[in-house]
Amino acid sequence: MIKALEHTALSVSSLERSLTFYRDILGFRVERILEPAPERDLGRINGLPGCSARIAHLTLGPCMLELFEYLDPLGKPIPQNKTQADLGFIHMGLTSTDVKGDYQRLKASGVEFYGEPVEFRPGVWVVYFRGPDGETAELRQGG
Repeated sequence: MIKALEHTALSVSSLERSLTFYRDILGFRVERILEPAPERDLGRINGLPGCSARIAHLTLGPCMLELFEYLDPLGKPIPQNKTQADLGFIHMGLTSTDVKGDYQRLKASGVEFYGEPVEFRPGVWVVYFRGPDGETAELRQGG
């Protein structure tokens, strides 16, 4: 029986740059970094025989964010014209106790936002922003 969402994964162009963003700016905790090793046959899992990647496991609350920096093959960037309406995973949601305050703090750190926080429904504030590779994340406050 499947019982919970345990983690989500993100392919990134630079593990260091993404660690700086997710750890230092957003407050994720690094649990471990896995360097490529022959005993880890990643290709048998993901269908990319012979691939190699650096992997970082980060936590924020009960869930984990898994970052993959593929060394071989190199990944393609997110298309500039990708929108939230396109198929596939479109954003990750992060809980905030102060969306407006977090928005100001992150904006001052150079984080690019889609717009300002919006009261999406009574008592629920939402704002979307971009990560280092153009991935989208959401800050959400309220039920």
